[in-house]
Amino acid sequence: MKPDGALQTFIDDVELVVGTTDDEYEITKRVAERLSALLASDYRLPPEVTRPSNEHHVNYPLYIAPDNSWSLASVVWNVGQRTPVHGHETWGVVGIYSGAEHELRYAKPTAAESVRPLTPAGEHVWERGQVTVCCTTDDDVHTVAAVGNVPTVGIHVYGANIGTIERRLYDPATGAVRRFVSGWNAPAVDGGHLQPSSDR
Repeated sequence: MKPDGALQTFIDDVELVVGTTDDEYEITKRVAERLSALLASDYRLPPEVTRPSNEHHVNYPLYIAPDNSWSLASVVWNVGQRTPVHGHETWGVVGIYSGAEHELRYAKPTAAESVRPLTPAGEHVWERGQVTVCCTTDDDVHTVAAVGNVPTVGIHVYGANIGTIERRLYDPATGAVRRFVSGWNAPAVDGGHLQPSSDR
């Protein structure tokens, strides 16, 4: 997808932020401000990157930095879909483009706690136009679900190529961990069917 004017301006702004500091708390603060402004401007995503799948939530890449230092995605959940409990291994900022997202956070376990049940750390429902810092490297474990009667679409900014890095899935009842790579989905181009990326 070739970014349009508003999205390209946002990408340029994030590139500047990422290129001027390594402080993830400063990065997420500044990226959140810019994402809030993008959503407030009534920016419209192309329809092909807002379409849900009936099987699982989907990750459409909007931009991946050439050096994989950050990525921008449209993430779509159909009504009632939820993620497993997972981590990100990087910083991330999420803005709700449409629908609503219920987030349940957990305290990130230390190595010594890796075989204990996860500790809940709060929950929140995020609605259209709202922006949250979803993760930093010391606080990045959660599960999210689409709530309401329409699909949920989020614009996500991450401090890595989120579709290709190895991440953690957690069993919240036991603390057991397994590794996964989420991959990317290509927008529908063949009779409305999602095209899986080679990473899945």
